[in-house]
Amino acid sequence: MKYAFYLLLFTVFWANAQTPTTTVTSPDGKLVVVVSLEEGKPVYNVSLNQKPFLTKSPLGLKTNVGDFSEGLAAGKPAVVNRIDNSYELPTIKTSKVHYVANEAVISLTKTNVPAIDITFRVSNNDVAFKYKVYPQKASRSCVVNEELSGFVLPAGTTTFLSAQSKAMVGFARTMPSYEIPYTVDDTLGKNGRGNGYTFPCLFKVNTNGWVLISETGVDSRYCASRLLGRPGGLYTIGYPMPDENNGIGTSAPGIPLPGETPWRTITVGESLAPIVETTVPFDLVEPRYEASQKYQYTKGSWSWIIGMDSRTVYDEQIRYIDFSAAMGYQTVLIDALWDTQIGRDKIAELAKYGAKKGVSLYLWYNSNGYWNDAPQGPRGIMDNTIARRKEMAWMKKIGVKGIKVDFFGGDKQETMKLYEDILYDANDYGILCIFHGSTLPRGWERMYPNYAASEAVLASENLAFSQRSCDMEAFNATIHPFVRNTVGSMDFGGSALNKFYNANNTPNKGSKRVTSDVYALATAVLFQSGVQHFALAPNNLTDAPDWAISFMKTVPTTWDEVRYIDGYPGKYVVLARRHGSTWYVAGVNAQKEPLKLTVKLPMIAAGATYKKYSDDAQLAGKVTTETFPKNQKTELVIPTNGAVLLVK
Repeated sequence: MKYAFYLLLFTVFWANAQTPTTTVTSPDGKLVVVVSLEEGKPVYNVSLNQKPFLTKSPLGLKTNVGDFSEGLAAGKPAVVNRIDNSYELPTIKTSKVHYVANEAVISLTKTNVPAIDITFRVSNNDVAFKYKVYPQKASRSCVVNEELSGFVLPAGTTTFLSAQSKAMVGFARTMPSYEIPYTVDDTLGKNGRGNGYTFPCLFKVNTNGWVLISETGVDSRYCASRLLGRPGGLYTIGYPMPDENNGIGTSAPGIPLPGETPWRTITVGESLAPIVETTVPFDLVEPRYEASQKYQYTKGSWSWIIGMDSRTVYDEQIRYIDFSAAMGYQTVLIDALWDTQIGRDKIAELAKYGAKKGVSLYLWYNSNGYWNDAPQGPRGIMDNTIARRKEMAWMKKIGVKGIKVDFFGGDKQETMKLYEDILYDANDYGILCIFHGSTLPRGWERMYPNYAASEAVLASENLAFSQRSCDMEAFNATIHPFVRNTVGSMDFGGSALNKFYNANNTPNKGSKRVTSDVYALATAVLFQSGVQHFALAPNNLTDAPDWAISFMKTVPTTWDEVRYIDGYPGKYVVLARRHGSTWYVAGVNAQKEPLKLTVKLPMIAAGATYKKYSDDAQLAGKVTTETFPKNQKTELVIPTNGAVLLVK
């Protein structure tokens, strides 16, 4: 990382000794953050193009060694830096990133003793801040009991949020798991179901634009947080609920002194483009350890989503290995209960059989321990260092490529340590990690080189569980690219081509898919995750359209660039992603009426030919080859529950 000092980029005004004000401006000068002390209390506000996006909002921490939210005074003058950092990361939405920001480190004292630093970084469209706590008297550690960091949205703002669930509820007491449905265009002043909201949180600020609030850089050194709704448009940081993880472990994080908190992030835009395209979760963090090898990010098949528990048997997994090989996929995910329904010796045989066909295994594990009642095995392995490393040595020996660990059910610091321990140990054995029933990833793609993806969303399994989830499928697909998937890889496990969620694609058995085949292809582009296990089935080789199977054979799982084209959360979405020199433009419509849009696509050259996958009014798909017009504009017509896909 390169640092240079540009004092003229920042202005520090000293109205008097008690009311210093620091103004931090983005490199393009459009995004402005003003930080000040008012009667000893730190506050800030955020504006873009002179329009307010966050009004006067509180800052500060309360710890067991001091209250650093009031009675504060200015310390040494603000330290100002220019941040200029380039990095490459194949598993996020943009593979090559150039991050430029202006930074101010604001030092505050209490009773003439250094108390906290508040660091603000402002890039074009992104604001981030964190705290550093200093030793107080003889203290060399502290518990952060409360963080007062707040976000005050202007009156009239509407919300697009997923409520935090109660702890120790749901299946086998495994929640919270970031799986509550989103509400869209809701009003300020609510607090979800009484427990706040899960990150990330999206807001529409009147006609000014959009705000996305989240956090990044959370690891074993802190807990994950949520957003608590309060009156007057105020939202504040909330720590985990005491009864998460069966009540074991503290809700409040502990840190050594001096010590830092994770980054709080605020992405601001007059359109949704900065929200969709932001890389701020990764810009602010650094790798926690080096990769033990060069990891390959792949796509594969997955029997459980269609066949459920009863199909986790040897012969079915042979069939899916053959299916992955036929699709040109490199992996197959063997889900829960393989330990009892297949057995370790037979898993080793499957791994050997798959290797001959160029197909490696991912294996499912229960995160386990004392924090849930989930009966599925293997249990009692991933929560214990000795058992875990022994298991991973076995996996390496037989050639297992990755693991899917499920049922975490909490955000406490102790649970963050478990995630990190699993990742660190897995790296020693060259194993990639997917997490389900899990928390949101917070910069983990860059922090942990063998991290692949997390669920942390109401994912494809719910389509198999209920018809209502199928009926809401397109609605949810128009939300995730603007909220959940903006900050991290999302292991959705979708793109089903079966009409019915059962192993034989039998009519009137199980829930029925109401979306089109083109929709299934489009979500393979819309939903970003470096590793994908699609909800396809072997029968699709004969009962799905040839053009659909051909596309699913070649669709990438890693991307070099993303561009927002058009959309509105809960209504429709059109995005473009680039892999190498090929652009994929995908759109989905969840509205009751057909969608007609004229969009400009400057990434496709005038006169170029491209493939167009489209639906008619009955959701019957077709593929045509078309020529792009000179003005680089095209009309998209998308029926309800349908999609469109352009490939050039």
